[in-house]
Amino acid sequence: MVDVEVNPWGRRYLMCPPVHFEVAYAINPWMARDTPVDADLAATQWEALISLLADAGAEVEVLPPEEGLPDLVFTANAGLVDGDRFFPARFRYPERQGETAHNAAWFADRGWRVEDLPPDTTHEGAGDALPFGDTLVGGHRWRTDATAHEVVAQRTGAPLCLVELTDERYFHLDLTFCPLDARRALVAPHVWDEAGRRAVEALVPEPLVLTPEEADAFTANSVVVGRNVVMTACPPRVGRQLEAWGFEVAVADVGEFEKSGGGVRCLTLALDVTLSPARAYDTAPTVPPA
Repeated sequence: MVDVEVNPWGRRYLMCPPVHFEVAYAINPWMARDTPVDADLAATQWEALISLLADAGAEVEVLPPEEGLPDLVFTANAGLVDGDRFFPARFRYPERQGETAHNAAWFADRGWRVEDLPPDTTHEGAGDALPFGDTLVGGHRWRTDATAHEVVAQRTGAPLCLVELTDERYFHLDLTFCPLDARRALVAPHVWDEAGRRAVEALVPEPLVLTPEEADAFTANSVVVGRNVVMTACPPRVGRQLEAWGFEVAVADVGEFEKSGGGVRCLTLALDVTLSPARAYDTAPTVPPA
């Protein structure tokens, strides 16, 4: 195995307990309003995920739940962190728009500078925007506008790699893309447009290309902490390759949350991301204290 520099972010996360989680509406193909959620099992799975993240070396901060906001548990969509700055999400669907004020208040109270995106755009946070090196990879079409990514890139100075998502089941980028380290990522290019496939191919030197079956299992919706990967699912072929690259894998059962189309990455928001390319790749980002 060639020694490859790990991601400088991914050691501090925001999560929200599933106190009010339910499938109360259907805004993506995975959701069905008649699907019951086992509240006790969801709570057990959420606590187990926190334990796995802690074992991997990550810290977790807790966002208070709010009645009437069942998808608040999917904190990846809360917004986008850039050092000590936070861009709150502008949700496409009215069912989730009430989350924005709640999320923005949490960040403002803890010292982040909250900076709104233009009101005529939609952007669903880190669910559609993940850094690879100093480049911001932005997924668009179903939930986030390409123009919103362009605004973020302009304000942060980060180079932008746009990927159009072509399958409505993969409505967020984080269902199709997971940065692993400075050279590698899990990718599902079969649900990207041709330009996006070419752009990511040029960006990522060593992609692990998922089959449609592997992608359907939420394999890309994983969290990386150094050389530890906490995964929603780990098909055998993927596990063998990750181990060959020197990663340690842990699988979290989050089946209750998959009923809403969410996995491990959806349930977490990295708080230690810095998008500015002026900061060296191996430099720890400056963020408000925990």
